[in-house]
Amino acid sequence: MTQWSTGQPRRLDDAFLSAGSSSFAEFVSAYRPELLPSGRRLPSGASIEAPHGTTIVSLLFDGGVVMAGDRRATMGNVIANRDMEKVFAADDYSVVGIAGTAGIAIELVRLYQVELEHYEKIEGAIMSLEGKANRLASMIRGNLALAMQGLTVVPTYAGFDLESATGRIYSYDVTGGCYVEGGHHSTGSGSVFARGALKKLWRPGLEEQQAVSVAIEALYDAADDDSATGGPDLGRQIWPTVAVVDHSGARFVAQDVLEAHVQRVVAARRDNPGGAR
Repeated sequence: MTQWSTGQPRRLDDAFLSAGSSSFAEFVSAYRPELLPSGRRLPSGASIEAPHGTTIVSLLFDGGVVMAGDRRATMGNVIANRDMEKVFAADDYSVVGIAGTAGIAIELVRLYQVELEHYEKIEGAIMSLEGKANRLASMIRGNLALAMQGLTVVPTYAGFDLESATGRIYSYDVTGGCYVEGGHHSTGSGSVFARGALKKLWRPGLEEQQAVSVAIEALYDAADDDSATGGPDLGRQIWPTVAVVDHSGARFVAQDVLEAHVQRVVAARRDNPGGAR
């Protein structure tokens, strides 16, 4: 029984008391579909100019995976936000980075976090990494109608596979297609430039701190050529968000450690701005 402001007890709806699937998103879709991002529709012919987030890079290292994102959100030719967070912990052993329409992307990530937590509570077990990747794909697929109207969300998912004891990276398209990536991946408007840097800098067997440096340098290259990607801001002390996932779980690199990495990259580029080797 629940107590409402009128002081009168009210019984929970039957939907809350009947057995269902372990998917929280499926429950909300059946009970209150308008609460989901996919349950909303723009009027025909309407368009919205909203902040967009870019760029996300991911790469494997010996023992796990690193994901990093710049902090800039843009709206057309305007910088809408200089310190937006784009990399989030999905659960204890995985992270998700967002690119696309910022508001819907963040809402989708929050729903996804609840989805994974709900599954664990109902099933009493952690979903496999592949299962978590596929569950995110279905949520992206549900956003297709809004994506066709310009409100696109294309995240990157990465985590530590407890079964194989390795890091994995998953990419997506707007239709919900889910793809396993190799050693590294990048998405967002600066991804072309970041991917070029990753091809030069990444190699199998990197140590964790080497992988963090490579991720920061790839974002530096993306910001150098893509105006929608924000480079490290030394004046405001705004650094990229960097997450590491390994056998001990997901964690974010501390600000002082990031600053040291950024300072090294900036110092190395002072006399070599193009990063030629």
